[in-house]
Amino acid sequence: MRIARFTTGEEPQYGVITGELDEHGQLDEDAVIVGLAGDPLYVGVRPLDVEHRLTDVRLLAPVLPRSKVVGIARNYRDHAAELGNAVPTEPLWFLKPNTSVVGPGDDIAYPSVSNDVHYEGEVAVVIGRICRDVPAAQATDVIHGYTIANDVTARDLQRSVNHFTRAKGFDTFCPLGPWIETDLDPQTFVDGVRLRTFRNGDLVQDGTTADMVFDIPTLVEHVSSTMTLLPGDVILTGTPAGVGPLEVGDEVEVVVDGLGSLTNTVKAR
Repeated sequence: MRIARFTTGEEPQYGVITGELDEHGQLDEDAVIVGLAGDPLYVGVRPLDVEHRLTDVRLLAPVLPRSKVVGIARNYRDHAAELGNAVPTEPLWFLKPNTSVVGPGDDIAYPSVSNDVHYEGEVAVVIGRICRDVPAAQATDVIHGYTIANDVTARDLQRSVNHFTRAKGFDTFCPLGPWIETDLDPQTFVDGVRLRTFRNGDLVQDGTTADMVFDIPTLVEHVSSTMTLLPGDVILTGTPAGVGPLEVGDEVEVVVDGLGSLTNTVKAR
C-alpha cells in the first residue's frame, strides 16, 4: 500500500495511491489517490468516498517526524571506501532536525555558508509506533513503511568541524517522498534493491541495498537501544557510492525500485 500526504490547495490530507510504477519510478497517468480519514499512523487506514487523479494534487512529504530523523553514516561499503573511511564495526549515526524535512518537488535551499553541498540518495524507514529496545527479530512490528530520502550534506562543513549535525541539519536538507510503501519486508533490501540518483538527468549513483553494512532490523535495534522512537520518526539507512556536488539550479532525482522517484531542485537560500 502506498500512503501519501497531499493537498488539493487546501489543508493537507492523507490518501492511498493506486497505479503501476515504471522502471524509472513513475506512476502511470491513470493513477489516483483515495482520501483517508485522518493520519493513518494514529487512526489506521480509513478510506473515504473521495478520489482524485494524482495529476490533480500536489504530493507533500509523506510524514512529518514528530521528534527526529536518525541518519546512518557509512552504511554502504563502497561509499565508505570512496570517502576514505573504514567500514564501521557498529552503526554510526547522527540526528537531523525535523525542520530539515521537505517533500517531493520542494526546493533544496543552498546555504550561503557552504560551497560544497552534496546529494545522498537513500532508503528511509518510517517508524509506526512508540518503541524502545526493539530486538532485530521484531523490527517489522514497529516499522510503518519505507520511503525515499535525500540526505543533503554540506560536505565542506562536515570536513571542517568533523561532525555531522550542522552539515546535515539545514532547513530543506532532508527531502522525503513521494509516499510510504507499507508492504515491503526488510529482507527485500538484504536481497538487494536498486537505488539510483540522477543529477540533471545524468546517472551519478547506481547501487544496491545488498551493499549495506548493517541491515534495517539491526539499525532499528541499535537506535532504539539508545532512544525511544516515536510514530513518524525516520531512519535514513545510508547511501551508496557516487555522492557528489550540487549547484544552484540543479535538479536531483532519487529512484528506488519499488518505492518510486523523489525529485527536488536546488535554489539559493
